[in-house]
Amino acid sequence: MKRRTFIKNTAASTALLSVGGIALSCTEQEVKQITILHTNDVHSHIDPFGPNDGRNANKGGVARRATLIQRLRQENPNTLLLDAGDIFQGTPYFNYYGGELEFKLMSMLDYDAATIGNHDFDNGIDGLYAQLPHAQFDFISANYNFKNTIMDGHVAPYKIFVKNGVRIGVFGLGLELEGLVGKDMFKETKYLSPIEIAQDMSRILKTEEQCDLIICLSHLGYDYENIQKVSDRSLARSTKDIDLIIGGHTHTFLDEPTVETNTIGKSVLINQVGCYGLYVGKVDFYLEPKATFFSSQSLRV
Repeated sequence: MKRRTFIKNTAASTALLSVGGIALSCTEQEVKQITILHTNDVHSHIDPFGPNDGRNANKGGVARRATLIQRLRQENPNTLLLDAGDIFQGTPYFNYYGGELEFKLMSMLDYDAATIGNHDFDNGIDGLYAQLPHAQFDFISANYNFKNTIMDGHVAPYKIFVKNGVRIGVFGLGLELEGLVGKDMFKETKYLSPIEIAQDMSRILKTEEQCDLIICLSHLGYDYENIQKVSDRSLARSTKDIDLIIGGHTHTFLDEPTVETNTIGKSVLINQVGCYGLYVGKVDFYLEPKATFFSSQSLRV
């Protein structure tokens, strides 16, 4: 891994690192920049925090996030906006509207895709399904089998986006619901092994779909001590062909992405930006014919 520069301060951190070669059909001089913006565990926080909320006073809120995202898209139109789950639960907005407002606002912000977190089942699978007409973006989850549920056919295992000729494959993963969510809430949803599914998804996206970048949109959690539970870090070490894992669930704020080594010795990036919509993660990939570099920031809303 070749480290070029590293800049860090209290508001954001940036790193420019090599993450391996990408086979692009471009000239030696051509560099393609792809921007990935991401959120996680927003938990129905629509308004900014109040003036008396300590270090978060007057921070966050959908309006401020929208302004930031609009500016970043103007800087680079080749941008994806993704969410790693737990959109629901946390403020009276969810209690009253049941998720309708959250989905409508995410649609206005033009999210490209989201995965499903455990709290997104808090009104039951029927409650989640009822709000889908308000979501003008895709839900992706590869290891939740919804075959015998009302959500069957409404969640894709992966989605492919093309930006500036670069094929970007995004697949979703969720954590085990049993013991965390009441059985009556997720009903006959079946949980499949995240590692096995990730191996299958990354193979499909790399070899069959010919993707240049592969992103896992995960609600597994960043890491667990003394618990035999799949996390983003263990997933990265146990798979290959994933370039970036965007995480959620553990409300982990990372000043800079964690870099893990996969099963074939290549680097995998893991990023997560805390919770409640206080930050937007930004990862820029610079794709060259023989190498790919990235820079990252966690931007305060």
